[in-house]
Amino acid sequence: MRVEDVVCTFCGCLCDDLVIETDGKKIVGVENGCTLANEKFMGDHRLKSPIRREGDRWSEVSLNDAIREAAEILLDADRPLLYGWSGTHGEAQSVGVHLAEILGGVIDNTSTVCHGPSIMAIQEVGHPGCTLGQVKNRADVVLYWGANPIEAHPRHLSRYTTYADGFFVKNSFRERKLVVVDVRETESAALADEFVRIEPGGDYAVLSALRAIVRGRGEVITGPVAGVSREQLVRVADLCMKAKFGAIFFGLGLTMSPGKNKNIRNAIELTEELNRHTKFTISPMRGHWNVYGSNEVFCWITGYPYAVDFARGIAFYNPGETTSVDILRREECDACLVVASDPGAHFPRACAEHLARIPTIQIDPHVNATTHLCRLQIPVAVTGIDAEGTAYRMDGVPIRTRKLFDGDHPSDTEILERIYAIVKEAKGA
Repeated sequence: MRVEDVVCTFCGCLCDDLVIETDGKKIVGVENGCTLANEKFMGDHRLKSPIRREGDRWSEVSLNDAIREAAEILLDADRPLLYGWSGTHGEAQSVGVHLAEILGGVIDNTSTVCHGPSIMAIQEVGHPGCTLGQVKNRADVVLYWGANPIEAHPRHLSRYTTYADGFFVKNSFRERKLVVVDVRETESAALADEFVRIEPGGDYAVLSALRAIVRGRGEVITGPVAGVSREQLVRVADLCMKAKFGAIFFGLGLTMSPGKNKNIRNAIELTEELNRHTKFTISPMRGHWNVYGSNEVFCWITGYPYAVDFARGIAFYNPGETTSVDILRREECDACLVVASDPGAHFPRACAEHLARIPTIQIDPHVNATTHLCRLQIPVAVTGIDAEGTAYRMDGVPIRTRKLFDGDHPSDTEILERIYAIVKEAKGA
């Protein structure tokens, strides 16, 4: 069977033009996908059944027993942490928030270790953003700051920027100027009309220098700034001010370098300065395919985008206190439910060690680094392959993913709803 217009659930681009061939039980062909999408759809490395750690050995358990044990672990905990949520659909995320509330626990998503600083900056000064379609059809100048889309979002350039012809940009490769700002020359930088190489940690200074030039105060820049010559700073600022429509995309190279949310605030304020001369927008390059959706769902229900603590009986949010890394580092939580993410591969060592000491449950289709820290893992269907649900693209556009065939595993939503039902009954709610 050949299925067209399939949504790829790998990165925040959520490309929706894939063509998938399936024999009814597995995928046998992928068209239009990048190498990451091909591995996502063609990979066959799923966990077959729930597993439980018993000492140094793993044993298979039934799905019913695994769900019951997961619920009991969460009920026994005084301060459970529910982490992840960026690799599952919005309906499951919604159940997760309600589960955290009834448990009086903390729920956090992967924004805490990627674009959390972006969210904090947007809360301070707003977000002059737009959809990717606007960039494709209008932008004649594009900046990638601290991002390497060729490796992290392989089709971003071909669908929305450098190689994407738009309504007002008929020949994008010649009409659109590309600027890449990074600490080293990446594959993306090799394509740039202007590559700005800055010293590590110099983002804030370079952004401030560009702001000064755009405001007409270029005389305060008397020499190189963080390894960037004054001449290049003036050239980049002039290119941006002469744009008909410009777009800045920034990645973890900006959010996780010294300055963090203040870097993003400075970049947003640069965008606002440029809007005195032309039209300019700025957007984060979200990584996981539905991390934006987790922020949206959390906000709808709690009022906060991540790091939500229900210990007080109401939603409380304080990054640095209620964020996962800080809670694990302080050894505060006594149980953890990991859904659709892999903190074992990305968290600091002290956090991983604490996850290994407490009862940790993972809901994920694959064996990963976190599996080795868990007491229990429950495999589920993969959204966009054998499960369906709602996702949010990196620009905030909701996209519905489809089920291509019926698989052997339940979806995240089904598992979480069953856990929630047991917890709700035990709580007498």
